[in-house]
Amino acid sequence: MTDVKGFCEPRFEAVRAALGALLDKDDVGASAAVYVNGEPVVDIWGGYADADRSVSWERDTITGVNSTTKNMTALCALILADRGELDLSAPVAAYWPEFATAGKENVLVRHVLSHTAGLPDVSGLTAVEELYDWESVCAALAAQAPDWVPGTSAGYHALTFGFLVGEIVRRVTGRSLGEFFAEEVAEPLGADFHIGLSPEHDHRVTPLIPPPSLTDEYAATAPPGPDGASRENTGAAIRVKDANSAAWRRAQIPAVNGFGNARSVALAQSVLANGGSAGGVSLLSPQGCEPAWQEEFRGGDRVLGTPMSWTVGFGKFGNTFGWGGWGGSLVASDPDSRMTVAYVMNQMIDRDRQEDNRGTEIIMAAYSGLH
Repeated sequence: MTDVKGFCEPRFEAVRAALGALLDKDDVGASAAVYVNGEPVVDIWGGYADADRSVSWERDTITGVNSTTKNMTALCALILADRGELDLSAPVAAYWPEFATAGKENVLVRHVLSHTAGLPDVSGLTAVEELYDWESVCAALAAQAPDWVPGTSAGYHALTFGFLVGEIVRRVTGRSLGEFFAEEVAEPLGADFHIGLSPEHDHRVTPLIPPPSLTDEYAATAPPGPDGASRENTGAAIRVKDANSAAWRRAQIPAVNGFGNARSVALAQSVLANGGSAGGVSLLSPQGCEPAWQEEFRGGDRVLGTPMSWTVGFGKFGNTFGWGGWGGSLVASDPDSRMTVAYVMNQMIDRDRQEDNRGTEIIMAAYSGLH
């Protein structure tokens, strides 16, 4: 059995066993973490940081977590709302005046955070490299007409979520989303998570490994539209090779290009499950956490093609809230149990070809430790 390193409280031994089983089966390298009451009870990792299985996954190994990044971007908005600097029920245009065109005057901040703003794509985007130009993407979104009446329907904002929330944060604070996250979340908590990764961390990054039998040309595809017809892609198809590139690491794409490991993901998100603080550091009030699990929209998601419950920034699943990333990473928080569980790996799985229950298995194992 693969050697699983790290710390695990005895009552959560099932999590260690679950990660070990995954590393013996589908995974190359991975990490899992559980926080309860804002404190770590599981912090484990194992396997390899490369497809050749020649370099060990270490305690400080980090990787791209794709859309698991959205949880961090949403946390930034909730912190600003809790401080009274951002009104979730105000029009986006109150902070970003250029946004009030083409029928978007009544798009609220909470619409952007709950995927109901009607801007699931950036129109006219043709190449991944265009995503690296913050100003031009935000200008395109400001000029765009919504695909539906904002607030009436939901459609997963795969890439645009980060630009929309990030530009609101920038207009309020004068800082990029990555800077705000680094200074207001990561630094106080000591969370090793980065949105916009500086070169000194490159040596710690394990590249994402394409799904079995696929190459690094494997791309994130847009799900079919509400009528079943194939949608215009979310702009440019993002391939594994793009997500593994230095240009991607340096950019600010706060919906999808965060880098971290299970420990850092769980630590940052445990704040929301634990009344606003973790490890003795308070980032927001108990009341400020509540929008994370209060349902904003329930119904069919026009992009994902499946029923969804969206809160202000998160997917809601029963008593838990959170979100996962392309390829398999995942975080879930349960405010009733004050528990947050995260799973981060380098081996991607294509859900169209193979079921991927890895993150769910880690979460279920964590729940077994609560009883």
